Amino acid sequence: MDEQTARDAPAAEFGHALKGFGINLLVRDVMRSVDFLEQVLGMRMHRADDDFAVLESAGHFIQLHGDHTYHSNPLPSLLPKAGARGAGVELRLYGIDPDACEAKAIAGAHVVLRTSEDRPHGLRECYLLDPDGYCWVPGTAIEGPSS
Repeated sequence: MDEQTARDAPAAEFGHALKGFGINLLVRDVMRSVDFLEQVLGMRMHRADDDFAVLESAGHFIQLHGDHTYHSNPLPSLLPKAGARGAGVELRLYGIDPDACEAKAIAGAHVVLRTSEDRPHGLRECYLLDPDGYCWVPGTAIEGPSS
């Protein structure tokens, strides 16, 4: 999908442009989630309103839909009325500085589930919760023999 389609295309044209694997998150407040993803994780917003948003990270597009847009879909019946969503799912962003993201999360009073640290699998990463409780894991490769 090109940037203009992500930004301007009508719904059907946008849908036809999607290829491969995609992530769509149901959120309570689209604009609050957009703010977190832009400010903390450095994503680029292509379009956003109270119903729907398209953001990009390293050439990958992520969609957000407000809960209220899924009124005729069975998925919301699985969502908790309150609390965290997405338990057991890590949304990983490779090549994103975890220390910088952690600092921005703290400055924005967001939850830091795990502080930035070098992990045995060769990445420095942290675990951050967005306003809906989805776990985002920015990480970078640790300098070493395999780098």
